Amino acid sequence: MTKKTVNHRHLLGAPVRDHIIDEVRTYVDAAGKMGKIVSIAVDGTAEVEVYIRNQARMAARVGLDFDQQMWSRDITQDACKSRIQDMNDDPSVLGIIIQRPLPPHINIRSLQSAVHPLKDLEGMNPASIGNIIYSDIALVPCTAAASVEMIKATGLTLPGLEVVMIGHSEIVGRPAAMMLMAEGATVTICHHMTRSVAMHSRRADVVLVAVGSPHLIGADMIKPGAVVIDIGINQITTNDGTSHIVGDVDTAAVAEVAGWITPVPGGVGPVTVAMLMRNAKTAHMRQTQIGWRA
Repeated sequence: MTKKTVNHRHLLGAPVRDHIIDEVRTYVDAAGKMGKIVSIAVDGTAEVEVYIRNQARMAARVGLDFDQQMWSRDITQDACKSRIQDMNDDPSVLGIIIQRPLPPHINIRSLQSAVHPLKDLEGMNPASIGNIIYSDIALVPCTAAASVEMIKATGLTLPGLEVVMIGHSEIVGRPAAMMLMAEGATVTICHHMTRSVAMHSRRADVVLVAVGSPHLIGADMIKPGAVVIDIGINQITTNDGTSHIVGDVDTAAVAEVAGWITPVPGGVGPVTVAMLMRNAKTAHMRQTQIGWRA
């Protein structure tokens, strides 16, 4: 990708997403029948249904079958794991997605561990995350991968970059940091116990933020010309009673300082679902390599 993805210092997700989707579509067209993506939701909410529709739409764009399964709220943990094991053994299943949130009696980590690593399209099996330590960044958490992809979209060379990751969650902050280290960047991770986040962020070439705190990062925390990747999604209500989505960065203020900045919405979000499709491509390649597929 080139700098044409910028609009008034905004690094937009749609062109990056479209580039990935075209790449995956080309692969699917050449590979032929690849199997289906199975989406598992348990007693899904309206928010989950939005996620599923977006995933189904992206699957259709790349030419992959998408099987949406909605399981009853009263299903047991063991029954969930048994069904997932059946999918692991089913050659018609290319990959599995477990939608969140789940009912309180279902342990998400246990289900993620039950998905075979080569069918783990979300990159959330502990084996998938552990592989990142060995610089195997093929099947990785999609939001973390999307964040790294947005940095690459600036055209910057990752080796040697000074990067600060603000937030250390298991599904975004830590995997993104490990992926960037695998690419040769020098990474500092800040979290709620860091004494001075600004001291670190002001020296960074790239700042990624995934905390869940509206407008946490202001212009005084960013080095002029730096890349700012805002991964936060926060719903706020204004004084007039209307609600809207904002990120963890004060975008209007930081845009005056940063060289590149991802808006919320419209930045990392569109790329996240595209990375799910790239993971499907990678899953097919790896399954083929070990003889699961012709």
